[in-house]
Amino acid sequence: MPNTARWAATLTVAATAVCGPLAGSALASPGGAAAGLYAPSALVLTVGHGESAATAAPARAVTLTCAPTPSGTHPAPAGACAELRAAGGDFDALSGGSEGLCTKQYDPVTVTVDGVWQGRRVAHERTFANECLLNSSESVLFSF
Repeated sequence: MPNTARWAATLTVAATAVCGPLAGSALASPGGAAAGLYAPSALVLTVGHGESAATAAPARAVTLTCAPTPSGTHPAPAGACAELRAAGGDFDALSGGSEGLCTKQYDPVTVTVDGVWQGRRVAHERTFANECLLNSSESVLFSF
């Protein structure tokens, strides 16, 4: 019997050593085990003055995380994430500005989006003729 007790104790210690860290990591993840059900959505958005992202110096930048919950340094993460979901992740649909009451002054402003949207890598760039046209777009995404 002492041999059996020794084997049982050894197996218990081994199982705890192997399985213990696995259970702890699931509990330590944000949102618990449910956090693994969401595809990652984390973006960096920039606005800069210039004709392209290569030549524009970023004037402002924010982060936006949409899964599992909206967060980041974006001033309206919930609204921006809702817009992106409604547009199916189509950044062109969200960055279309109207002519509104803007002047025809040419002072280009470039917006970029770089990161991961619902588990796939994305990169988007759009140049507006001026800041007024950027701001006239009804999208919350680029309002920062």
